[in-house]
Amino acid sequence: MEDEQELHSWLTAIGTLTSAVNAGRGLREVLDLVASTARHLLGLDFCGVLLPDAEERNLVIAAWSGLSATYVARVNSDHPVPLEDDALSGAPSSRAYRSGRPAAVKDISHEPGFIWGGVAHDQDYRSMLSVPLVTASGVIGTLNSYRSAVHEFGPEEIGRLQLLAEHAAIAITSARLVEDLRRQHDLVSRSEEIHERLLRVAVRSGGIQGIAAALHDLLDTAVLLQEARGEVLAAAGPPAEPPVAGWPATAPAPGTDLVREQDGHIVADVVLFGEVPARVWLPGHRGPLTTLDRRALEHASVVLSLELLRQRTALEVEQNLRGELLAELLTGADPRAEALLHRARLLGHDLTRTHCALVAHIDTTGRGSTARTLRRAADEANRLASTITPRPLISQHQEAIVALWPVPATGLEDGPQIAETLRRAISMTAGVSSVTVAVSEPTDGKFAEAYRTARGALAVAGRQEHNAGVITLEGLGVAGLLLQLGDPAPLRSYADRTLGPLIRHDDQHGTSLVATLRAHLAHRLDRQATAQALMVHPNTISQRLRRIETLTGMDLRDAASAVEARSALMVLDVAHGIAWNVPRTE
Repeated sequence: MEDEQELHSWLTAIGTLTSAVNAGRGLREVLDLVASTARHLLGLDFCGVLLPDAEERNLVIAAWSGLSATYVARVNSDHPVPLEDDALSGAPSSRAYRSGRPAAVKDISHEPGFIWGGVAHDQDYRSMLSVPLVTASGVIGTLNSYRSAVHEFGPEEIGRLQLLAEHAAIAITSARLVEDLRRQHDLVSRSEEIHERLLRVAVRSGGIQGIAAALHDLLDTAVLLQEARGEVLAAAGPPAEPPVAGWPATAPAPGTDLVREQDGHIVADVVLFGEVPARVWLPGHRGPLTTLDRRALEHASVVLSLELLRQRTALEVEQNLRGELLAELLTGADPRAEALLHRARLLGHDLTRTHCALVAHIDTTGRGSTARTLRRAADEANRLASTITPRPLISQHQEAIVALWPVPATGLEDGPQIAETLRRAISMTAGVSSVTVAVSEPTDGKFAEAYRTARGALAVAGRQEHNAGVITLEGLGVAGLLLQLGDPAPLRSYADRTLGPLIRHDDQHGTSLVATLRAHLAHRLDRQATAQALMVHPNTISQRLRRIETLTGMDLRDAASAVEARSALMVLDVAHGIAWNVPRTE
């Protein structure tokens, strides 16, 4: 009868543990139930469940029955049980944890190195038994029993506590899994709420500033959104300066976390098309991020990417409209036509004003796509245009950046000043090594002619190796005047009378007589300097010059012949510059 009652008690106790886990009780509640079940089922004076701390350096009392809260607090704060490296030394709980076998102490007063004698005296226990909580993955803690009197723990008593510890370990592991699942579910649910909130801000046209404000509310810290060039796009919370001046808007390094600590600050990359055009900074955040805070930043990064994509798409549509309008004007469309004037007004441009035409040629570093660099340069130029009143009309056109710039405009009174401002803005583009900008004279409505002149000036400057700067018609001297003629035929005829034989010889024999003549005149008829410039032997230069004199009938030592040759080369360059801009006919 007594055995049946004991069996019933055990089955009831184990059933209670199982029911607690199945009911989804929290880990702490299950631990307390393990301690109280062990104490009452085995008739112990006190019982405790010890688990390793986060670093797994000590065992701490996680649940108890019969022990005083003062005792537990003193042990956990002042004398947690250190986990020794081996299973043969240290406290009984450490030996049980490391060995996976029970460790008993008949009388703690005779236990060597037992430093808990003071608190044990206060708690009034003399003997203890520690059994490991063993699972398939290893030992997860210990179940400790305490008795007030000196006590010899026999095999049967140890076996019973071990049996209960086996069921307790299963219950604790299951409770942990349930708690982890509940935590993950709560995290996912909260994460979805954060994403929906940030997305609602974007959908309701809250823009970048609205997203920054929402993120500030979620994290309760200063938020800065900074673009790669260094400009702060949005800020929320206490005023703060961006930690960095800017960065290359290139792909993040392999293995770089989206959210990370950098320069003592929390940062999240905003990635778009494999590049990092913007970053979110938390300049005032202290301490590590919680999992939920990290999720909030990750969601903000994604939503900001979508918002930047939306803005970029809208900007591209607007820029395409500007490009179409500019192309029509540059190919001769009448800027006084009401339809064109109306389209221009919708885009913020006034075609009735006086304008200069500017053409910018870009040399790239060779790293990355040239087409992408040109698009970035056009974006940079339009970013500048958005700050100018009246707004210039700027777009990419035939592998160059072309602008129709009102004069005067905000802070800019003349063509060269305008051209230098545009050149500096484009030079800031990643991937650009140098920029040359040619500017026309002011014009009232003759935009196609002004563009042709500026593009011709750029071509002439390139042939004369005037690169990386501002090119004006005045700066080109006579060539600048000739560029405004518009018809290359008379110029080409004039140049052909002097240089025709050299041009034909170069075409037929693959020689460089025209280039040699140009270099020789540029170096003041110094054969040694010409040879160095062309990286050939001086004798080669002498041979070429004799051939030039034979074909043209000129004596290059004669001042008049030298002037004639210079004039012919300049006229040839101007003719090429004008011809480059004459529209082709099918």
